[in-house]
Amino acid sequence: MSAVSETFDTSRSGFDATSPLTASGNLRRRTLVSSAITLAASVSAAFAVALLIEVAYTVASKGAGALSLSFLTKNPAGLAGGGIANALIGTALIVGFGALIAIPIGVLTGIYLTEFAGARSAPARALKLMLDLLQGVPTIIVGVVVFGLIVAPAGRESGFAGSVALAIVMLPLIARSSQEVLLLVPASLREAADSLGVERWRAVRGVILPAAMGGIATGAILSVARAAGETAPLLFVNSIYNPNATQLVIFGHGVPSIPIYIFTTYDLPSPSALTSAWGAAFVLLTFILLANVLARLLLARTRAKIAA
Repeated sequence: MSAVSETFDTSRSGFDATSPLTASGNLRRRTLVSSAITLAASVSAAFAVALLIEVAYTVASKGAGALSLSFLTKNPAGLAGGGIANALIGTALIVGFGALIAIPIGVLTGIYLTEFAGARSAPARALKLMLDLLQGVPTIIVGVVVFGLIVAPAGRESGFAGSVALAIVMLPLIARSSQEVLLLVPASLREAADSLGVERWRAVRGVILPAAMGGIATGAILSVARAAGETAPLLFVNSIYNPNATQLVIFGHGVPSIPIYIFTTYDLPSPSALTSAWGAAFVLLTFILLANVLARLLLARTRAKIAA
């Protein structure tokens, strides 16, 4: 008998190599569990998509009738007349100034966590924990804090206080997304810069940041889209203003905004007020959806660029 047959004799073991494989009880159980989890995940994803479609359809069907050129270009008039031009301008000013505050701080925080602090160093772990906690803080608490820090000492609400509140909301999202994108930059780029004797800050500015710029812009756009729809913090710091005037300066007084316009108009005793509120909600939802689509396109482009 050969060495192979001595090692494993199929005739004595009862194993037939030509017979089809049959699933054991353990394998059948694991297959059943895997199928159940796959089905549950698929149903959950379909439910989430259906919920988004329902929200978008409801807002579009109720708000599309209010849209017109005058609705977008005229200020409110009377109880529920006119349009939302000043609210559009005010939202752009508040969110834009908040982004000017949050984006540099967030990007620099991501650079510090990725390029200068060790991944397991105590400062890096503490900073990551604080960013995660800040991202989970209810935005109404952010409004209360900014009210105590800015509004109460000044004795009046202002668009600047609203921008600071929205900057706090945007900051953790920008910082964490910047960190994740910077981690995707190939280590070979850093090694090449180090081998040439380039200082770390020059390598970050000239090599690493350009490679990750698209992903950083993606995080910034997503944070701006989130902040644009925030209402809770603005109720505390920027809800008192002249609803019929356009404010181009955010310091010293309140500034109209779309979230507060929706909040204050929805309960007015007029059928046209409800229609105007739905129209403003449709404009805001459209901006958020377009911002998310643009962010996804930028992220896909950045990943393809880094992979190449």
